[in-house]
Amino acid sequence: MLKIDNNLLQELGLGQLPDAEKNSLLKHVYETLEMRVGMRLADQMSNEQLDEFERYFEAKDDAGAFKWLESNFPNYKEIVQEEFDKLKIEVGQSAPQILGAAQAQMAAGSQPLAEDPQPQPSPQTQPTIQQPLQSPPAPQAPAQYAQAQPIQQPAQVQPTQQPTAPQQQYAQPQPMQMPQQQQPQQYIPQPDQPQYPQQQPPAGPAA
Repeated sequence: MLKIDNNLLQELGLGQLPDAEKNSLLKHVYETLEMRVGMRLADQMSNEQLDEFERYFEAKDDAGAFKWLESNFPNYKEIVQEEFDKLKIEVGQSAPQILGAAQAQMAAGSQPLAEDPQPQPSPQTQPTIQQPLQSPPAPQAPAQYAQAQPIQQPAQVQPTQQPTAPQQQYAQPQPMQMPQQQQPQQYIPQPDQPQYPQQQPPAGPAA
């Protein structure tokens, strides 16, 4: 039976870790195993199976999810065991570095405080895993690993329009009117009137 508890850390040479570090490492191992199992199963699922399993995940029905996995993937537990064994090897190889980092952190915390120390924020308490893992973990939403989400392209920035300099409006020049040419008056010569001598009135009879 697969268990992720303090006995696992003891087996990997990490039994000397502080309790807070143990809880954090156990949580990390569980989440990593869950993710890797989910990725392997997602590669073998059809789109219909992905949608069907995701409904169990959204409903948080772990019992239904396990039953569905065992019926659709008879080798489900073997996949979990394979990934768990790989993860144990990786953690075991990193055990010296993990212990060294924890010891350095403890040494830094045990140094005497300087005068007028600045108040430091209290570290957040790591969640403790109360129950050891008794059953293989169900992958979380395998669709998240099988279907890559498209990358949203950033919205294109419209170029800033430069303010146009106010254009002075000029009155449109009117076409110049050419002075009208006066037509030359035609001179028509008039015929000379004949000059007649004025006639004198006739003289009356002599008295």
